This record gives sequence, structure tokens and C-alpha cells, in this order.
Amino acid sequence: MSLLDPDFQPRWSAFTAESIEPSIRQALAEAQQAIDTIAKQAPDQVTYASSFLDLENATESLSRGWGRIQHLDSVCDNPVQREAINKLLPDVTDFYSSLSLNPRLFHVLDTVSNSDEVKSLSQIQQRHIWETIADFIESGAGLPNAEKNRIAAIDSELSKITKKYSENVLDATNAWEMVITDEAKLAGLPNSAKASAAANATAKGIAAPAWRFTLHAPSMFPIMQHAHDAELRKTVWQASVNVGAEAPFDNSDLVWKILGLRKEKADILGHKNFADLTLQRRMARNGETALAFVESIHAKVRDGFLSDAQLLSEYKATKTQTAPEPLEPWEMAYYAELQRKEHYNIDDEDLRPYFPVNRVMEGMFGIATKIFGITITQRETIYLDPIPNLQNTISNPQSLPETWHPEVTFYEIHDTVSGSHLGSFYADWHPRESKRGGAWMNSLHTGELGEPHLGLIIGNMSPPVGDTPALLTHREVETIFHEFGHLLHGLLSHVPVKSLSGTNVPWDFVELPSQIMENFCWERESLDLFARHHLTGEPIPENLFRKMLAAKNYMSATVFMRQTAFGKLDLELHIHPEKYLGRDLAEVDREILADYRAPSKTQGPSMALRFNHLFGSPTGYAAGYYSYKWAEVLDADAFSRFKNEGILNPETGMAFREHILSKGNSAPPDVLYENFMSRPADPTALLTRAGLA
Repeated sequence: MSLLDPDFQPRWSAFTAESIEPSIRQALAEAQQAIDTIAKQAPDQVTYASSFLDLENATESLSRGWGRIQHLDSVCDNPVQREAINKLLPDVTDFYSSLSLNPRLFHVLDTVSNSDEVKSLSQIQQRHIWETIADFIESGAGLPNAEKNRIAAIDSELSKITKKYSENVLDATNAWEMVITDEAKLAGLPNSAKASAAANATAKGIAAPAWRFTLHAPSMFPIMQHAHDAELRKTVWQASVNVGAEAPFDNSDLVWKILGLRKEKADILGHKNFADLTLQRRMARNGETALAFVESIHAKVRDGFLSDAQLLSEYKATKTQTAPEPLEPWEMAYYAELQRKEHYNIDDEDLRPYFPVNRVMEGMFGIATKIFGITITQRETIYLDPIPNLQNTISNPQSLPETWHPEVTFYEIHDTVSGSHLGSFYADWHPRESKRGGAWMNSLHTGELGEPHLGLIIGNMSPPVGDTPALLTHREVETIFHEFGHLLHGLLSHVPVKSLSGTNVPWDFVELPSQIMENFCWERESLDLFARHHLTGEPIPENLFRKMLAAKNYMSATVFMRQTAFGKLDLELHIHPEKYLGRDLAEVDREILADYRAPSKTQGPSMALRFNHLFGSPTGYAAGYYSYKWAEVLDADAFSRFKNEGILNPETGMAFREHILSKGNSAPPDVLYENFMSRPADPTALLTRAGLA
């Protein structure tokens, strides 16, 4: 069984490390042959179909195989598989880089783009031509050979060192553990967190009584928020900020190498900096506009942020009978949570019983069914252990969807009216040592128009403990809704050109569908569809719901400033790298973010050392982290239409599906947005919603 197998439902157990190289070598050869065929065409015979459309299809098999193994690298990392991927990574990168640097291929495409045939093509086909030509030019198609070769070398080197960066983050995360044998040290910790830590220790063969903690979010965050023992919190904080900062997993040199290579690439391509190169076809257009946006948010929330910090310092002083002073970083989440509990009489743990993960999923599907005109059905699945060289003997007589881990679930989406199969997807919600941190959505297959798409949504949420189901925090519920929004953007796409389909949109627009879904986690009408006590089935009591709403904007300026700081660090490093290259990264971090951080006694290593969004892939969110806040402005404004017309109004939902979810990149994002809202976005909507206007 090959990684290239075109079956809609992949046979994950067959994709062993031994299968990687022969499959990808075959795909590379087939793709190169297809590219050569396109490039050899006579200029007077070439057509849109034989150039642009054939180019879409030329890499289909390679993209399928490489996408599958990249996915397994994210969720089922192991040394043999990692070695096989790293061996092939330079060749795969070199192939993709060679496309835009192939003069014969570009000449064929350019010939069609300037031909009379273009006038007879549809608007989407013309956009396909424009976007493809722009991709080629931005990647160096018009450069002299020597500079093309250097671009290819940079791309190859970036692929290797960003992969090493992300491996260091994963390995450093997994290298740390803390085992507690004295339960008294866990005072203040919720029972759910203690039970999870005890189960973790048991799974590792550690004799009871013992509680094992890791740097995975569901394990460490309860300590930072709730543990009364300051030394315990300090230990966890130090371990978490040292991810990527200490040998043998130190990313310091890699950060500077990545920034240097990105700067060199931008220079060669004629841009002032990497941000300008990356953003030229996004809504912001250039780095300075993105930076001005970040700094405008900073200016609007700075006073509130400083007030938050001062009030928290005074609160701690009152509780400890000491003089007000800056808090230590391991004190901030703890005292913020204590203050929130006192001010609003609410605890995150009060809400957790109302959010069992299966019911959250069912309710979320119910909302999507009601407003987007779809039905979502869970399928029975099968998990099979990978058996090298014996894949074809594995029995799956019912042809059940196969998963890469026993916890993974599989679903199908159909259109309510026509019954057509729109797409299928996997969901994988709990942390494992072989799985990278964070949450994400990805596409495994983009169907032709009228064919189903295949995607996945992944997270690292609170796991089940014994017979108790996985009970989520409200923030984890928001994360599931967020990733589901991305998924809908992919699976409800109805665009005839694959490269313009789904989430293949400018990255400062891609977060709109995901972030707008988070709003349904705050509305009574939608919450009642899924927020039910896991034992009694009762909805969230009205008094608890009111407390939840009252606390919604608690320290919202601090939340804004945290995201704004990430965007500021990202853009400064990519707009002005010459100011910082080679310097001490911690010093650079403090210099850039001097006005973005609350006063603190202790400073840790730079976030840049463990910031996979920026440095875990050749581009990723580099120079684009501002996109979260940019799209949040859009989502706050767009959700006002739901608020005005009905949270679960099917007409509003179908309009969002028609104008946003189904359209992909078939038109400019500002046009799509205005088609839905009948006007441009209101820039004040976000600050108003957060209580910061």
C-alpha cells in the first residue's frame, strides 16, 4: 500500500516509515514528468487547460503523499519516520522551488496569461491565472539564473532548519516531567487536574501515590492558575519558558539563521523586507501597514493593560499583606484567577462539567446543521497497528474509515437539501508525546467541483480520566469551535479551481470563519444546544451563565496586549532584522516589547525560541501573526449581523456559507466580506465587544 493511493479514506496503518521513500520518490518522478510535458508545449498550441489546469494536476499525487506523511509527523512522531522524512525533505523542497524557477514552464504560463484566450475565460479562471503568475513572480520566476539558484538553496535550507526548530520544541517539551509524591504540594489544584496527573503517573508505571505533570497545556495550566505552592508554579514556569532555550534543544542559532535567510530571500526578490514579500497579496499589503495596525491596537489598550497590571499588583499586596510591587511571571495567572473568582464569584472548574467533549461536538454540529444547511454524521472507525511489510494482509472487511490513533473519530458532512456528500473529516483532541502541541485544521484532499473534500481538526485538550469523560474548559470549547470554523471553510468550499478553494485565502482573512464560530460559545441560545452537565443533562444555570458573561472581558486589555506583543515581535524581527541579527535574543525581545509587557521581576528567554507559528515552517505565520487580531476585527463586525438577525437564523447562516465559506479565494477578501455585510468592516467592533472602546 502506497502513500500515493488515491482512496478517499487513507489506510493509515499502511503508511509505515519503510513506505515513505519509495512512495515519495515515485511521486517526485511522476510530477517532474508532468511538469516537463507542460513546459515542452509549443507557444502557439498551449491553452489554459494544458498549462494552468495541468499544472494543478501535475503535483496532485506528490501533494497527497507528502501531505499524509507530514500529517503523521505532526500526530505520530517516531524516530524512524522522522529520519525518513528528513532524508526526503531537501528533495521535495527542491522540486517545489524548481517550479517557479523553471524558465520554460513560466514562459508557457506567461504566454497563456497574455493570450486572447483569457478574455473568453470565466472570472474565476482569470483569477486563477493572475494568482498563479503572481506566485511565480514572487518566488523568483523573473530572476537571472544565479539568483534563481540562490533562491532554491535558501528554500531548501529553510525547510531543513525550520523542521529542526519544530523538532526541538517537541523534544524539549517531551523531555521534561515533574512527579509529585506529596499531595499537600498540590493544594489549590482542581480535583480534575489531580485526577488527570495521577492517571498520567499510573500510565507511566509510577507507583501511587504519585502525580505526573508535563508541559502539555492541560497538564501545566492548572498549576499556573491554581496551585498555592509558589515554588511549584515557578518550577513549571521555568521549564515551559526554557523550551527551545537550552541544549540540546536550543533554537537560538536557528532563529537567527531563519531570519537571515528570509531577509536574503526578500532582498533577492526586490523587497525591503520579508514582511513586504509575504504580505503583498494579503489584506494588509505590506509590513508597515500590518505593524501600524498592531501599534494602533497597542495604543488603544495600553492604559487598560497598565491598569490591569497595577490592580493585580495591589490585589496580591492585599492578599499577602505586603507592599505593592511587580509580580513574578509565575504569579500572574495565579493571582489573576484568584481575583477573577472573588470579583465574579466564578471558577473555570464550575463550567467544566457542562462541557464533555462529545456533547460539545454534537451541539456544535447541531448549530452548523441549523444555520449552514448541513448534516454531520459520525462513522464507525477502525484502528490498526502499523505492521511493516505486512500492510496488505491487514483485514478491514467492512471498509471502515481507518484512524491513526484509537481516540480519533471520523465524520461525514452532507448538504441538507440535496443530500450530496460535501466532505469528511477526522477529529483528534487529546495530547500525546508523539503529537505536537497546539490546535490546527488541515486539508487532506480537495475534491473536484461536486466531489467531497477531506480534512481534519486537531487539538491538545483535557483528556478523559478513568470513567469520567473528557471535560473541557470553556477556552478549550472555544478552540474546538475555532478549528471547526476552519474546517467548514475547507469542506463547504464550492470553487472549480482547487488552488483557490477552501482555506487557500490570504492569511489575514483565513481566521474569519474560525473566529466567528467562537461567538457561539457565549450566546445562551447556542450554548443550550451543547452546554449540558455530563451527569444530569441540565443546561448551565442562569446565575452561572450571568457570572460567565460578566467575567468575559475580565482583564481583556491584558489578553489583547499578549496577542499584540506576539504580532509586534514577529513584525519587528521580519521588517527590521538588520537591527537585531546576531544579538542576544532575550535582550532583543525585551527591547522590542518594552512597552508591551507588564512590569515583572524576572524575565525569561524569548518566546521566539518556542514560537512554532513563526519558525516551525519556511513561512507559516511569519510576518503574519497580526492576522489573528486583523481577522478578529472582521469577526466581531460580521457576527453583529447574526446578533441583529438571530444567532441561529438560517438565512444569515446560509448567507455566510454562500458569500464566505463556499467562496475560498475566488474573489478578493474585501469583496467577499462586503458581499456578506453589504458594507466594509467597522474597525471599532472588536474594541466595543471587548469593552475597550
